[in-house]
Amino acid sequence: MLAGYAVHVEQSRGRRHPEPQHPYRNDFQRDRDRVIHARAFRRLEAKTQVFTRRYSDHFRNRLTHTIEVAQIARTVAAQLNLNVDLVEALALVHDVGHPPFGHAGEKALDTAMRRYGLFFDHNLHALRIVEDFELRYAAFRGLNLTFEVREGIIKHSRDYDGKEFPELREYSLEQLPPLEAQLIDIADEIAYNTADLDDGYESRLLSLDQIRAGVPVFAGFLEEVEHLYPHAIPKLQFNEALKRMLNKFVGDLIENTRGQVRSAGIRTVQDVRACSRRLVGLSSEVERERAATKRFLYNSLYFSEPLDPEKNDAERVISELFEFWTKNPDRLPPSYRQKLREEPPARVVCDYIAGMTDNYIQERHQQFLAVVAKF
Repeated sequence: MLAGYAVHVEQSRGRRHPEPQHPYRNDFQRDRDRVIHARAFRRLEAKTQVFTRRYSDHFRNRLTHTIEVAQIARTVAAQLNLNVDLVEALALVHDVGHPPFGHAGEKALDTAMRRYGLFFDHNLHALRIVEDFELRYAAFRGLNLTFEVREGIIKHSRDYDGKEFPELREYSLEQLPPLEAQLIDIADEIAYNTADLDDGYESRLLSLDQIRAGVPVFAGFLEEVEHLYPHAIPKLQFNEALKRMLNKFVGDLIENTRGQVRSAGIRTVQDVRACSRRLVGLSSEVERERAATKRFLYNSLYFSEPLDPEKNDAERVISELFEFWTKNPDRLPPSYRQKLREEPPARVVCDYIAGMTDNYIQERHQQFLAVVAKF
């Protein structure tokens, strides 16, 4: 049974282009399936999360990270009696707008765009993907997702100002998103905080002593595990401690959100939308632990010296290709050259680069270098 404050699919605001009901899938289930079958979703497999394949094929990429976010979000949604179908669709689509090379690639693409008075935002780019770039249906462009999924793409992780983004007016930016969309942001945080500790330790860029000293919540669980399993190898002790840390974060998210909803007197989706603050979140104690974990990862992993060469390479590749295609738009593929009739070259080039996988952009960069070498 869904809670009264959950989004009920029968009350969906529907699709841009009306379609007949499917005989055995509701609209949010169809949205989930459309995302899974989208080319942009498949490309996530070859996009960096933190580590490129130079380190190992076992580390997370954008696709496996997305699956982990969906698993956490489904679990929490079920406990809170939210709409699990909507939550899963939102979790699976939340990262499709990311460019190659992880956050370094996103930063480089945004920097390149700002030289032309524009910017790059992965949420807005995800909306462009599902509204326009995906071509799977004869009747319309894009995936024709429901309003609630499109709204969640935009509003799950930040609040946009309607004066600054008038093109998003239909999404009622003055209102908060439903709990299903709010959940995706914190599920994302929990997923990558714990997963990046795992990959950082596995890569040997983070030692057990570093993590123990820098992440107190992990250290407490590790001490407990060492007493329970004194003869287990360090990696298994690490796994047990990390599992307990993940369980604490997820359990706290469930209980704290339930309490926040109750104390705010929330009964309907409209109550959620009209609330003065987001209701899905961790308790103050666990939020401090999550924030400390994130600070540790930024200081000790994301900006660590061993990862600098790859980040610098990503910025160089994107910057050089962006400038080349912006100045030579005739070198773009035919489908992107057609878009030049509607949008400035910088935006078209940005769309082209953002859709690339790590491997493909490296191939295009090698072709670029070959062209430059001729002159």
